[in-house]
Amino acid sequence: MDYAQQFRKFISSQYLYTGVRITAGAVIPALVLHHYGMLTTMMAVPLGALCVGFTDNPGPVQHRRNGIAISIAINFIVALVAGFSRGHAWLIGTEIILFGLFFSLAGVYGNRANSIGSIALLVFIFNIDAHLSPGGASMKDILINAAYFTAGGLWYAILSLVLHTLRPYKPIQQLLGECLMETARYLEVKAAFYKKDPDFTELYRSLMRYQVNIHQRQDELREMLFKARSVVRESTRKGRVLMQMFLDSIDLFERIMTTQQDYEALHKEFDEEDILGVYHRTILALAHELNSIGLAVQDGLPYKTDNHIEQILEDAREAFFSMRNKKLAAHNIEGFIRLRHILFSLQDLAERINVMSHYSAYETAAKNLKREKRDMQLDKFITRQELDPHLLFDNLSLKSTHFRHAVRLTLALMIGYVISLIFPFGHGYWILLTITTIMKPAYSITKQRNVHRILGTLTGALLGFFSIYITHDNTILFIIMLLAMIISYSMLKLNYLVSSAGITLYVILSFHFLNPSGLGAVLQDRIIDTAIGSFISFVISSFILPSWEREQIWSFIDSAVRANHDYFNRVATAFTGKGFDMTTYKVARKEAFVALANLSDHFQRMLSEPKSKQLNFEEYHQFVATSHLLTSHIASLSYYAQRSGPQYASVDFHPLIEQVDSKFRQAGSILNDSNTTIPDQQVHEDPIRQKVLELMELRRQEMTAGLKEDQQSVRKTLSDLKAITDQFQLISTITAEEVKILEKIKDQRPGKH
Repeated sequence: MDYAQQFRKFISSQYLYTGVRITAGAVIPALVLHHYGMLTTMMAVPLGALCVGFTDNPGPVQHRRNGIAISIAINFIVALVAGFSRGHAWLIGTEIILFGLFFSLAGVYGNRANSIGSIALLVFIFNIDAHLSPGGASMKDILINAAYFTAGGLWYAILSLVLHTLRPYKPIQQLLGECLMETARYLEVKAAFYKKDPDFTELYRSLMRYQVNIHQRQDELREMLFKARSVVRESTRKGRVLMQMFLDSIDLFERIMTTQQDYEALHKEFDEEDILGVYHRTILALAHELNSIGLAVQDGLPYKTDNHIEQILEDAREAFFSMRNKKLAAHNIEGFIRLRHILFSLQDLAERINVMSHYSAYETAAKNLKREKRDMQLDKFITRQELDPHLLFDNLSLKSTHFRHAVRLTLALMIGYVISLIFPFGHGYWILLTITTIMKPAYSITKQRNVHRILGTLTGALLGFFSIYITHDNTILFIIMLLAMIISYSMLKLNYLVSSAGITLYVILSFHFLNPSGLGAVLQDRIIDTAIGSFISFVISSFILPSWEREQIWSFIDSAVRANHDYFNRVATAFTGKGFDMTTYKVARKEAFVALANLSDHFQRMLSEPKSKQLNFEEYHQFVATSHLLTSHIASLSYYAQRSGPQYASVDFHPLIEQVDSKFRQAGSILNDSNTTIPDQQVHEDPIRQKVLELMELRRQEMTAGLKEDQQSVRKTLSDLKAITDQFQLISTITAEEVKILEKIKDQRPGKH
């Protein structure tokens, strides 16, 4: 691992940028208040800023602004309600039930609403304890405390919007750079397929993981770019370039997927040759180049290429043609056609990556960028989340994973609150904070965060004790606390263990500044409360209305099959002469990629569940792997559809298309539990494959006759049609395999008796 590059990647990342912003939002008012000796009585100001900061998720500025405003308003109301309830256990218990259910169900409206709801719960928990109003809980104190929370939120809103005004494109650059680097990782995994004795199972799992990450970033970028009016209208050069870079990055990712090959056949035929090793090194070089471009984009710096890619590609060309001149014979034409198409793919990838490198110099790139009206309707690519109240009511059912999570969380909070009342803990509300931050709808995430929370708390406690032990210099301790805050908020989405350790460290140091004599009790309370909260979370998530991934995976399978079917149909029309609509094709492509990423992500979470809940695990794993292959081969077919579809379009392709279509309809019939029998569409007459066989025979005759390369030859037509028919055949084989898998497990699907 290149640690220097990893460090540079983190320093310029959105995660550190977010961590610094949230830390500044909380620390600046805390320092000002401390200077005037008002921090103890006005602690709610930095706390209010901190809470609102957690809801400031990446997205269009208007969404961020609205989310912050809603969070400030809700936090004010919740702080008032909690303040008036303080000291009345039965009233607080009732509010825990109401707020626990309502704010947990906010997740049905998306991630931003989920963040606002979760933070509102935290604000409620902070305010049911008397620590924010040591002078008593009079009406005046409660109103002032709620006003302080609001003031802190307003301060953070100003800070966030000012930073956006100063650097409006920085979050987009960071996310786009990260997306390119994730795509480079994906390309590195693709390179590993060309090594000797590859572990196909592990490599496909790695592809799934990176594909999920890439999809998440692409989805966030769509939100940030397509919903940002200033970018869509191309009012600035940088906005135009970033938009074009993102659109090209999606095409680049699809092109990488089109490099899917029958790797086992390749190794069987060419393992003894050096050509696969050459391709492996070439792909790694392309991945390294793309990673460097992504890092430059994230940094906001122009990328300076050394043009070594051209030399590497030239070496690959020489290796291919040298082996071709020595080894090509009538019996191995098909293998060399595959090798030639891989070489073409590498050349195409290199050209696309080279274009991406030029985009990083925004001013120069903008001058060369044609101001053409886009042929795509961007609204079609955006997933809109309407605030329909019916959606909330529709989820008031035990069939809803959101409602089941809300019930589990509310029950866990009630148990934690009762325990905090029975036992005299100094900071009993920490039990509720632990439960709220740990428990998530997915068992696997809750389990992971549980372990990380406990280990992080112990690590942070040790670091806090060690820091105070080795130095009594408050300046040094303050710097350590500041770094701990930045690290904890920067790592919140990257590594929850490190984040938990950082939070515990700065909490201990902050209590050291506020009340040095009570530090031992704080350490003890922190560890005990975290242990209790973690134990409650584990028990409740395991035994109370648990949501196992197996119960939901069929809906993701259904979505993947439907999306791939539509994707295939959009691509296949290019070979029938009906035309190729780019917008509908790209919408179908997006839906297929999204469905595949969701299915892969769901399956990855299944890996962390108890073995007893992983019924038909091998079949599900096989289906996810074949879905990835299927989407990749449809992407490969789309490349030929765009490049050669109009040239070779013919009714002769109808039998191949109908054969695949019948397989998709069979899969759909199984998923819908339909009794309708969809017969196999057998290809009795296959004029296209017959033509390929004839061309193959002509090519063998040309080689036998010694026809030179520059003379009239059927080579190009054969190469194109062979690649196209191979993709149709592979798609047909994979869809047939998916039907077999679904037939095996259809009787074990959830709700099936």
